[in-house]
Amino acid sequence: MSDTGPVDTPPREARVPESAAGRRFDAVLAELFPEFSRSRLAAWIRSGDVRVDGRELRPRDPVHGGEQVTLHARLEEDTRAEPQDIPLQVLYEDAQVLVIDKPAGLVVHPGAGNPDGTLVNALLHRDPALATLPRAGVVHRLDKDTSGVMVVARTLQAQTALVAQLSARGVHRQYLAVVTGALVAGGTVDAAIDRHPRDRVKMAVREDGRDAVTHYRLRERFRAHTALECRLETGRTHQIRVHMAHLRFPIVGDPLYGGPLKLPKGASEDLVAALRGFRRQALHAETLEFAHPGSGEPVRCTAPVPDDMLALMAALRADAAAHAEAERARRW
Repeated sequence: MSDTGPVDTPPREARVPESAAGRRFDAVLAELFPEFSRSRLAAWIRSGDVRVDGRELRPRDPVHGGEQVTLHARLEEDTRAEPQDIPLQVLYEDAQVLVIDKPAGLVVHPGAGNPDGTLVNALLHRDPALATLPRAGVVHRLDKDTSGVMVVARTLQAQTALVAQLSARGVHRQYLAVVTGALVAGGTVDAAIDRHPRDRVKMAVREDGRDAVTHYRLRERFRAHTALECRLETGRTHQIRVHMAHLRFPIVGDPLYGGPLKLPKGASEDLVAALRGFRRQALHAETLEFAHPGSGEPVRCTAPVPDDMLALMAALRADAAAHAEAERARRW
């Protein structure tokens, strides 16, 4: 467990608007300092770390409007995990955010079966202060075997702002996926997702699920496979994987939703080896763009396509070229 103790931050001040007169103090406080959860604010009220015109109030006390509120925020350790020296590929970094290129195989959060060796362990080694943030500043996650761009907040304010952007669908998230089947056009999947009714490890398209929207377009067509650019409008668990399987174009190598391996007719030995040897979902979070939580300026980061996916696409491309050449020769 990290040994980071409570971190004192500079006092924050705000004035109660006149329009708030008569309302409960705790409700008004949550609006004045939206970067903090209500439970944290309530704890600080109880501990006397919040003063209104120099005096303490109870959560239920009404405000009159015009009061000066001073908050002395003490951030206690929130993330309990051991810091570990695990290399991280950093794409962008400043005092408020950290953008990394997560490799396939790296679990994001510690949990059953993965008590350590995770992204969170690596983040706490790089920046011990992240222990004071929920989930060590992680605001969204990638599946273990999905590679690519992730943004991590380094302050509570930044985390709150980024979570709000995600909720408002204001973050651009573009993925590269290689799917089984030859699509002829792009499109949109608008199909709600929730837990599978029988297999609790999986997600499924369900009428009673949470809304989920994925936009996709063709990047490259092969004989019996397609490389797609997928853009998330929402961010449900396994969303792209579930939506592509729902269209009956599952992602290559997907252990949960991919189904049995399908080899193109007359596939070369190289292509057979490439498809049989690809043991993760062929899914890469390629581009992430968000408004910087401090300046509001756009931040756009792109993670290069990993070698295993480049090799897979090269094998598919070579197979398509060889069969096209053979077809031309046959016609002549």
